[in-house]
Amino acid sequence: MYNLQAIISKGTNNALVQFERFGQIANNLANVQTNGYKKVTFEQILKEDGYLTGTVRTDHSQGSIRITSNPYDVAIDGPGYIPVVSPSGEVQYTRDGSFRQGKDGYLTTSDGWIVGEGIKIPTNCFKFEIKQNGEVLVYDARGDKAKKVGTIPLVRFDNPDGMQTADMNRLIATDEAGEGRLIKNHDCIKQNNLERANVSIYQSATDLLRLNASMLASMQMLKLADTMYNKSINIREG
Repeated sequence: MYNLQAIISKGTNNALVQFERFGQIANNLANVQTNGYKKVTFEQILKEDGYLTGTVRTDHSQGSIRITSNPYDVAIDGPGYIPVVSPSGEVQYTRDGSFRQGKDGYLTTSDGWIVGEGIKIPTNCFKFEIKQNGEVLVYDARGDKAKKVGTIPLVRFDNPDGMQTADMNRLIATDEAGEGRLIKNHDCIKQNNLERANVSIYQSATDLLRLNASMLASMQMLKLADTMYNKSINIREG
């Protein structure tokens, strides 16, 4: 049997776990328009002692790919990440391929991180092309032969769940993620496309509504237990 203190303790713990899950779902909804965003799931577990706990996981499944007609946009069709380098030399990884031509003509992320080892696209070139294997070709003029100026690298990890979340939808490699492997001879890069977030608005909204009902029930139970606890104290004092 549970006494009132145990009921309040378990109820408070379970409510906090539900609030954490609520925050994760709300964060997924907030990033539904973020390119390449991977939704976070919170798996609730009810232990034998009646306490709720949970595990946070990242769903690395492929998001849908949409055409943008912007030659600087690239999507990864398949597993893997593009390494990007900060101005200070830090390496992180992303699936957000909304790139642009940055300082000195280098291909960069929207906030100025260099793509790969540095791919310089001449500002006065006729056009440039990004092949499915990541090779970047430029044409100086119409009818000219293409010149290779670099390759957008694709890196895969044995355990992407072990990667650490960073700012601007980037990830940091960790020992838990395993050694990053540079993938060659692939056909995963799609120019003029972007990967959308793998978040379902309808499923997330449904999860929020169900969780909200569960949280209201939990709070009502806590309120009832607290009322009974206060009455029992008054009886003893009386």
